[in-house]
Amino acid sequence: MRHGKKFNHLGRKAAHRKAMLSNMACSLIDHKRINTTVAKAKALKQYVEPLITKAKNDSTHSRRVVFSYLRQKETIKELFGAVSSKVGDRPGGYTRIIKTGNRLGDNAEMCMIELVDFNDVYTNGKDKKKTKTRRRKKSTAKVEETPVSEDAQVVEESLVAEELPTVEEAPAVEEAPAVEEAPAVEEAISEESNTDAEEAPALDENSKDEEEKSDDANDENQEA
Repeated sequence: MRHGKKFNHLGRKAAHRKAMLSNMACSLIDHKRINTTVAKAKALKQYVEPLITKAKNDSTHSRRVVFSYLRQKETIKELFGAVSSKVGDRPGGYTRIIKTGNRLGDNAEMCMIELVDFNDVYTNGKDKKKTKTRRRKKSTAKVEETPVSEDAQVVEESLVAEELPTVEEAPAVEEAPAVEEAPAVEEAISEESNTDAEEAPALDENSKDEEEKSDDANDENQEA
């Protein structure tokens, strides 16, 4: 019965199981891929991935913790060197399990477990660089753009205001001949004065005629 069996014991005692997973983890780190059964690969995945995450922080404490599991100096050097630099940007999921069929003899289900970043077939031998995207609020963009447009409008209005007086002053200079029309008014006044002067002698002659007639009438009355 499987009372209290929360993980696969793999048919081994605790010491045997820990030693086997440690050796398999060292082989995976050194060779980057190994062939084993699916049950052992799943157990190895849970065993080695926390150690790879620990290797991202290269410190004395991290090295000692990982060494307590693996117990091989060369493997520790490889893990904190090439492997940690390769998987530094990956947040998890460092291994991949690919099933390869059943084994002859006991018909066990076989697979290949490998480190994801060291597979040149899937990555085509190219290191993909992740592009970082930043989210910007639209409101801030609008606030930043409005002062620029207002300044542009103010500048354009000031330029127009400065150019308009120069354009309107040109006709004012051309209106100077209107001042020269004053002699025409003077000529009209002089002509009116001349007509008045001409009419004045005519009135004097009429008055003289009337006076002569009045004098003749007075003489006739006296003779009578």
